[in-house]
Amino acid sequence: MLNYKRYRKNPVVNYPEREWPNKEIEKAPIWCSVDLRDGNQALIDPMVVNEKIEFFQFLVNMGFKEIEIGFPAASQIEFDFLRQLVDRKLIPDDVRVQVLTQCREELLDRTFEAIEGIKQAVVHIYNSTSTLQRDVVFNMDREHITEIAIKGTRMVKERAEKFPGKIILEYSPESFTGTELDYALDICNAVINEWNPTPDAPMILNLPSTVEMNTPNVYADQIEWMIKHIDKRESVIVSVHPHNDRGTGTASAELALLAGADRVEGTLFGNGERTGNVDILNIAYNMFSQGINPELNIEKINDIIEIYERCCKIPIHPRHPYAGKLVFTAFSGSHQDAINKGVKAMRERGSEYWQVPYLPIDPADIGREYEPIVRINSQSGKGGVAFVMDTYFGYKLPKAMHKEFASVIQAISEKQGEVSPDQIMASFTEEYLEKKEPIHFKKLNVTDLSGETESAFDTKVLVTYTDHGEEKQFEAIGNGPIDAVQRGIAHELDIKIKVLDYEEHALQSGAASKAAAYIHLLDSNTGHVTYGVGVSSNITRASVRAIFSAINRLGLGER
Repeated sequence: MLNYKRYRKNPVVNYPEREWPNKEIEKAPIWCSVDLRDGNQALIDPMVVNEKIEFFQFLVNMGFKEIEIGFPAASQIEFDFLRQLVDRKLIPDDVRVQVLTQCREELLDRTFEAIEGIKQAVVHIYNSTSTLQRDVVFNMDREHITEIAIKGTRMVKERAEKFPGKIILEYSPESFTGTELDYALDICNAVINEWNPTPDAPMILNLPSTVEMNTPNVYADQIEWMIKHIDKRESVIVSVHPHNDRGTGTASAELALLAGADRVEGTLFGNGERTGNVDILNIAYNMFSQGINPELNIEKINDIIEIYERCCKIPIHPRHPYAGKLVFTAFSGSHQDAINKGVKAMRERGSEYWQVPYLPIDPADIGREYEPIVRINSQSGKGGVAFVMDTYFGYKLPKAMHKEFASVIQAISEKQGEVSPDQIMASFTEEYLEKKEPIHFKKLNVTDLSGETESAFDTKVLVTYTDHGEEKQFEAIGNGPIDAVQRGIAHELDIKIKVLDYEEHALQSGAASKAAAYIHLLDSNTGHVTYGVGVSSNITRASVRAIFSAINRLGLGER
């Protein structure tokens, strides 16, 4: 039996004054990428210097203005990477690099040595404050943990005063979500008052969900409570750094923004320790889908995927939000039908807003325009097959024909699995367009009899065709070419047929355009019905080909 009694609930916040549930996200936060530090340290095969430089430049091109580049005091590779950025002048003036360090003299000295020559840098210090870590890791009380934070802040301040560039302090009470709120407030206020920020020279207070311990609403309560109680709020940029241990990192970040957070630290696609950091792209695309400018250059998601997979050596899951290969596909028949109708309605109405069922955004807006939206397998329905025929090949199948052709494709998919658009078109060609035996239409001559006869029939046709390879001809008259051909072929083959429906449309524009014609034909003797399809640059010939196609599909030429 699952031993759930080994675990107990984490405490929640008693905070009935919360205001965040009534708020909405209205603008993008300050984004800080931690791919090169938090993300990189979690890789099985961490990036080498050249990869880190390429990744850094890509982040800059994406529009990140704050990038945590590493822990330069921790290793020579980290130190050398930062020095290359400085010496090669790869850091734009409007981009702040962020470096992480523990609050120890020798590490701070090495950190300031690494950032020498940078015009502006964020020095990020931290120490763990949670009840559990104070007890089992450090064996220290609150006062001693607070003293570590104050001492570290003081050491940064002393070095910042001598530094020729601009230093912004960032402080993180690590394991904030496991820290009693009153103590989190005490230690953060102690750091704030030691640093003494101003509105013109603010500091960053980062409140990380180092380990997700509760539902996102609890994190939002914690953030809002802290924001309402910290000292010098107007001089403090409140940042969040959610992890994804419970699988709710994105929700935690979004609710934290509702709670008043100004800044979000995360990684591309959520790379990071354990289940990862919050996925910045997920949040940014969510904002985009709500008509909010995410203030990041995320129009070409395939380019982002390429450099991420190459440098991080981690594949994107096919169901990853927005980025996965399957997220803009639909296998379900009802979904495919709804997408088909939604796209059609968009075209007809000329709407300036994207509104298509099951597709929260237009795939083309993020560089996915050349990928299939609908995929066909044994679970697909008639709408999906019709959508493929229209979207890929321009055939607008009559509604009554959807089920008939979908059954053909379903039989294939049940044998082999997914059916590609090219296979669907090949089946359509075989079943309808090339259904030329045993009765094969060859030539048509039409004569207008208007005013030449007292008969109600005003059209005469001369049709040349082959019957099991033998060339034959017939003449017939009728109320238009289709009626005349129907009457003539029925007499020739001694069959009883009736045209139930007829539709046509242009396949492409221009002088060389072709037309597609669809004939719904009834075998009056058996009651069987089917569609025939014909294509020609002449709509009348296309219609006659459709009649012959339907006759062959009904097997009437075998008699």
